[in-house]
Amino acid sequence: MSIDWITVAAQIANFLVLIWLLKRFLYRPILDGIDAREAEIKARMQQAAEAEAAAKTTEASYRTQIAELQSAQSDVSERLRQEAEIERDTLLAEAHARIDQERKSWQTHLTEEGQKYSIKLHRAGAGALLSLTRKALMDLADDTLEGRMAHHLIGQIKPMVSDIKQASGPATEAVFTSHATLPEAAQTALSAELQAAFPGVTPAFRTDPDQAPGLVLRMGGAQVAWTVDSYLDGLDAVIQDHLSAGGDLKAQSNEA
Repeated sequence: MSIDWITVAAQIANFLVLIWLLKRFLYRPILDGIDAREAEIKARMQQAAEAEAAAKTTEASYRTQIAELQSAQSDVSERLRQEAEIERDTLLAEAHARIDQERKSWQTHLTEEGQKYSIKLHRAGAGALLSLTRKALMDLADDTLEGRMAHHLIGQIKPMVSDIKQASGPATEAVFTSHATLPEAAQTALSAELQAAFPGVTPAFRTDPDQAPGLVLRMGGAQVAWTVDSYLDGLDAVIQDHLSAGGDLKAQSNEA
């Protein structure tokens, strides 16, 4: 059997041409398609990975925001609670201060009313005492209260002449002030005593309804007063002592 080398060579050439044609027109497009598909799959997988990473980042961000919101809510609740407590304490303090102020105002009012009543009682007692004194002097001694006071002031001036001269300085007028008009006899006696003790000094007599009953001598910078104020203060002290004694007796009787 003989080999036809021409046929073999032709078949080999045909086979090589077929391989080249297959590679050129069949395998290359398939490989390119596979490569493109693989690249597309890789790109999609990369996008999926990136999307997953973004989702995880977003989830972490949301979790952080939720935690911050919960923390902020707790802080707000705590702040509101503290503000409510502060407001409550402030209102209580204001209420206590208002109550204390009202209590002090009421105590002040009671004290003022007590003082007013004491002054009224003092004045009423003083008026009654003066009326009785005037009536007693007029009925028993045929004299006035102002006259007796003038007589007493004459006795007080004598031992004080040097002190009055030193305090009065170069005075040329002496003013006697009384609550009511002095009798003529009392004015004459005071004028004589004054001129004897202080030559060259002219006496003057004036009345002052606001002055307490009694006499006040003013000469320059000197002043000698003899009024019923001190006696009325003593009367008030006596009344208070009697009231206190009466209260003690009442307390003792209740205990018994």
